[in-house]
Amino acid sequence: MTRRTYSTILPFPRTFAECPFPPLYRCKDCFTTELYCKHCTVEKHREIPLHRIEYWNNGYFSHATLKFLGLRIQLGHACGECCYNPSPAFHDNFVVLDINGVHEVALDFCACQLAQSHAIQLLRTQWYPSTITAPQSAATFRLLHHFHILSFESKVSAFEYWQLLACLTNNTGDRYEALLRMIKQWQNITLLKWSGLGHDPASIHAAMPDACALLCDACLQPGKNMPDDWQTAPPEVRWKFALFLAIDANFCLARKNVSSDVVDPGLSRGWSYFVEDCEFKSFLNDAGMLPQEKSMCASHSAVNLADTKNAHGLAATGVGTVDCARHNLKRPCAVGDLQKGERYVNMDYLLFSTLQHTRDIVVLNISYDIACQWSKHIWKCMSSYPSAIHFDCTDKKVVFLVPKFHLPAHIDACQIGFLYNLVKAPEWGWANINPVATSTREMGPGSRRDTLDDHFGDFNWKKVSNFGISLLRRIKTAIPECDVHVRDFEDFNQMLSHEQLNEPNPFEITSKPMSQAAVRLSLSQKEASDLEHGVNNSLHSDISPSILISSGMDYEDQHVHATDLQLVKFQERSNTLQCKIAQWCTIQLLYFPSVAHLRSSDIKSSIDSTQEEKPTDINLWLPSQIRRETLLPCNDSFSKYEWDLRHAQAFDALDDLHWHLRLRTHLYKFKDAQIRSQRANTCAGIIIKNVEINVSVAAERYRRAWNTLSALAPSLARDVWTTELPKLEEGDIRGMGDSTFGESSRNHTLSWIWKARGVATAGMEGEAVLLEALRVKWCRSRAHANQWVEEVELLLEEMRPSGNRQDGWQIQNYDIEGSREDHNTAGMMLSDVRQACRRVKYLRHL
Repeated sequence: MTRRTYSTILPFPRTFAECPFPPLYRCKDCFTTELYCKHCTVEKHREIPLHRIEYWNNGYFSHATLKFLGLRIQLGHACGECCYNPSPAFHDNFVVLDINGVHEVALDFCACQLAQSHAIQLLRTQWYPSTITAPQSAATFRLLHHFHILSFESKVSAFEYWQLLACLTNNTGDRYEALLRMIKQWQNITLLKWSGLGHDPASIHAAMPDACALLCDACLQPGKNMPDDWQTAPPEVRWKFALFLAIDANFCLARKNVSSDVVDPGLSRGWSYFVEDCEFKSFLNDAGMLPQEKSMCASHSAVNLADTKNAHGLAATGVGTVDCARHNLKRPCAVGDLQKGERYVNMDYLLFSTLQHTRDIVVLNISYDIACQWSKHIWKCMSSYPSAIHFDCTDKKVVFLVPKFHLPAHIDACQIGFLYNLVKAPEWGWANINPVATSTREMGPGSRRDTLDDHFGDFNWKKVSNFGISLLRRIKTAIPECDVHVRDFEDFNQMLSHEQLNEPNPFEITSKPMSQAAVRLSLSQKEASDLEHGVNNSLHSDISPSILISSGMDYEDQHVHATDLQLVKFQERSNTLQCKIAQWCTIQLLYFPSVAHLRSSDIKSSIDSTQEEKPTDINLWLPSQIRRETLLPCNDSFSKYEWDLRHAQAFDALDDLHWHLRLRTHLYKFKDAQIRSQRANTCAGIIIKNVEINVSVAAERYRRAWNTLSALAPSLARDVWTTELPKLEEGDIRGMGDSTFGESSRNHTLSWIWKARGVATAGMEGEAVLLEALRVKWCRSRAHANQWVEEVELLLEEMRPSGNRQDGWQIQNYDIEGSREDHNTAGMMLSDVRQACRRVKYLRHL
């Protein structure tokens, strides 16, 4: 930088036809850094009069202006052409704002007989005048366009932009108010131009309320992009032609009680997204004094605190909107101010106002975070509103829903009746507009509405122009998810028989799964039946084979529990357990004589060991352990006894695992919602830790049963048992609502432990059973599968008009404007044709 600043010091290069005058001036904005004389500098900048000049001032460069050098700018004539009747600007002091700073220029208007007004002369130079009469300042078109785009992307305010221009010009001058006025007018003119209304012969006063709103291309618009036979479509297909609306409020977009509509009127009068302000306020004055009905659901602050919300110093506490719920675009005439919280009357007006533009739609899906309460009397309230906003719903299907983001705050009845997954949460769109809140909070009412309208339009355009990418990305995601969830539901559904599905309530609980106690009872009854028929397999008067195996399994469970849970009075209980095991081992020798050799080896090993043998270290040598660790023979009847008991033990372990997982989920939710203090959090953490231990114990119990079954299966020729009792991995131990990494509520898959056949079908007669929580999860699994199927069909329907049927209605306005013969100038026609070509280019991009 230092080299660039001082590299052009003497000796001065001779350029510009070897001018004899000393080169003391250079331009900061030109490509080269050569020095020129005063006259040459002026001549070089006659067509670029807004460059910044520096001159060599005895050792350093100082700031200078082209006005100081003698450059005069003549309007109304071509550059270099002489005007015979020039008219200097007021006091010969004119200021031009450009992206490189604030410039004082010597400006001459043309005062010839056929000269245009001063404002027209400035506009033809692509300078926007600050006023129509006697303008003293202007902004270049490129500055206004630069700020326009910059405000969309970085949300910079006009004040911050003015501060930038002032810093580039030594912090001199004050044209902030003039810049505000020019920006406001530029935004409005650009909006009308982009909407095809800039050259309407009927003038902008004949514009329809939604004339400047950018509609959602993917949503179906009657008479524009819907199939010709959509009205005669069968009911099972008509749902694809539904309109999805989302109602929400944003309290970040508040406005202070400054200025007024008289001082700061809006230039857009309901042409875009904000409703027409005069009609809206008149409606609120007539119907807005009705008391707010309290919520009968959860304690919704939006409802119950609407009349008590602090609005001190605020003219608007926020804005309410009605959005396209599928694609998160702002709807036309669907935004309005909230004077005191989220009152029903405000939201009613916004909904009925935007529905006036879609009267032909026969299926409406309306989501609202408090729809359960708000929808109760919506049609009754509409009858008391002005007829201009009435909506005929007699032949229409209207469904009220609650977005899943807000659903957990509702009571259970609302969560069942208002669940919805096909829409996005409307809060997503606020992330783009919330950064503007810091500047719009200080604006007057008209400027704020125009600014927000402008940003909403830019947001809609970005969404619409990106449909080709976003819809393709969504369909690529939806098709695999559809396949996964359909297969997941089909696997889940196989546990139910067709007879059950035909019952009035096929998921009603009628029996319990086969438990260990039931298996023990069954084996005891079988042994009693054998005794009646003269068959006695018992070698002990009190201990039968089934009792021997089941009591051995009980001792095995006590091994684990005593070690894992660190029971109180561990030594006393260990002594008792050791005595019981010793008695059990004595009886075991009657049924398993070969165990005596194994037992003697264990005793020899314990004698050689220096540590005292604990009861938890004693091998019980049940049939499964004998088959797994030795080559000794084992009676198959004893193996069958253990198989039945282990099979039931696995189901009992799964049942315990389900119960503890549900308890853990409930405790976590309760802790997040209710627990606040450090002491209470510590106590809750201890309780949750104990539940986690119980989860681990139940999982380990299932794994022991599974390992035993895997050891017994080859000798008993049991091959398909793993289909109903798979191996339990750590990732499988999760609650019904818990997701693995990368899963959301839409692509959530259920762990197999909640779909195991033994959970739903077990018992003496194979009667199907489904627990309450499992029944709910079956419904959710079915809903997820259907939702992804519907998502694919909706996306295919949305992509069809976006790619094929949009050309006609989207460019119709521009083509009509461009083909008129009564245009005043060729520029009007060229502007319209350019807009039409831009639209065609966008459609081809899709």
